[in-house]
Amino acid sequence: MTLHEQLTHEIRTGPSGPTVGAFFDLDQTLFAGFSATSFTRDQFTSGRLSPRDLAESLRATLSFAFGRTGFSTFVSATSAVYRGMSESVLEEAGQRTFEKHLATEIYPESRALVKAHQEMGHTVAIITSATRYQAEPVARELGIDHLLYTQLGVDNGILNGKVVRPTCYGEGKATAGRSLASKYDLDLDESYFYSDSHEDLPLFDIVGRPRPLNPTRKLAQISKERQWPVRRFTSRGTPTVGDVVRTGLLYGSLAPSVGFGVAAGLLNRSKREAVNVMGSVWGDLAASAAGIDLRVEGQEHLWSHRPAVFIFNHQSGLELVLMLKLLRRDFTGIAKQELRHNPVFGPLFRAAGVVFVDRSNTAKAIQALGPAVEALRHGRSLIIAPEGTRSTTAAVGRFKKGAFRLAMDAGVPIVPVVFRNVLDALPKGAFVVRPAVVEVEVLPPVETSSWTLDTLDDRIRDVRDCYIEILEESSNGR
Repeated sequence: MTLHEQLTHEIRTGPSGPTVGAFFDLDQTLFAGFSATSFTRDQFTSGRLSPRDLAESLRATLSFAFGRTGFSTFVSATSAVYRGMSESVLEEAGQRTFEKHLATEIYPESRALVKAHQEMGHTVAIITSATRYQAEPVARELGIDHLLYTQLGVDNGILNGKVVRPTCYGEGKATAGRSLASKYDLDLDESYFYSDSHEDLPLFDIVGRPRPLNPTRKLAQISKERQWPVRRFTSRGTPTVGDVVRTGLLYGSLAPSVGFGVAAGLLNRSKREAVNVMGSVWGDLAASAAGIDLRVEGQEHLWSHRPAVFIFNHQSGLELVLMLKLLRRDFTGIAKQELRHNPVFGPLFRAAGVVFVDRSNTAKAIQALGPAVEALRHGRSLIIAPEGTRSTTAAVGRFKKGAFRLAMDAGVPIVPVVFRNVLDALPKGAFVVRPAVVEVEVLPPVETSSWTLDTLDDRIRDVRDCYIEILEESSNGR
């Protein structure tokens, strides 16, 4: 079994159907970190919170943390600053905060738990003390339909600075859980609740399957006394020492790979052999050091038609290593102009014949692609991410035309490579790589000989639709 199969075994072998509830807390449960902190930071940097507002919010937070005020008073104090603000402003801020700070912090394990419950037909809900503006983007990303939260007062789309009571905190969470159970005829004895905090004990106490995740010290002690199963996730948040060591080995393995490549090139008097050996050795060493279990479907398509333009969905900086491991030899790539000046990768990319393009200047970028076409015509394949930039989620971005024009001009096929779960190992903006199972599906080559400029947009859309379909099948439990 993989990690996620072990994690979800209880769910998949238990009762199914919509009468089983699966309730999830938000912060430190579905993702690492605290949504309120990220949300407040966004409001401050955007100028909607003044230094004085921030100080008042901090004072209210400390007062609540030390038990001097209750949760409702705390929320009233921190939300008063939004009085008179349009609700749409906070909705936009919540989505922006999610995309910038929280999307990459969702625990892969929690995502797997949610998915397992959904596949079993359970009624899945987020029950959180946070506001809708913080929680709704997370629910949308995970496909969770039911969201119960602390409500701020709104009059005709304008916040009035008040809080709707009771808030969704402590006993309020249990009230929300009972309300959902009554509305959808849920069997609470068969239902689950996942949370990190002892403050959620009222809701833990009314479900038959309490499941603490990343528990606080107090909740861990209570769980031990009551024999509740505890799980801790380290795939997000502060890296472990092992993660840091693995990451160091990943980058450190580049030096011996270069050494092997130079030796092979000198022995064979071949620059291409040097590049081939360096790339394949680094792909193998780096993936192994990082703890990446790479599982490939359609591997025969990597070799059936070469040269070709190999395209991939771009979620992480790790895809370069994985493409090196997959393709092995006789290819080059296209990179953004900024990498030309990188002290490590710049010289290596130039030696490998990588074509650098200025993405800010379309005319210059097209002109710079000439050497890539020549490389294809002389037997070397090309790898390129048609999205152009990395995404914070698994959603497929818009495909640019460059890769497809190159294939047409050189008379070679397009080979789509679909990555799944790369974000589990290294999300956008992260530096430390975490061990993960990464799945790859290599699709059959797509001939471009009959393509024309008039139909190019339609052809690109067809290829992109294949990526969307495969990733949606995966997220729905193919």
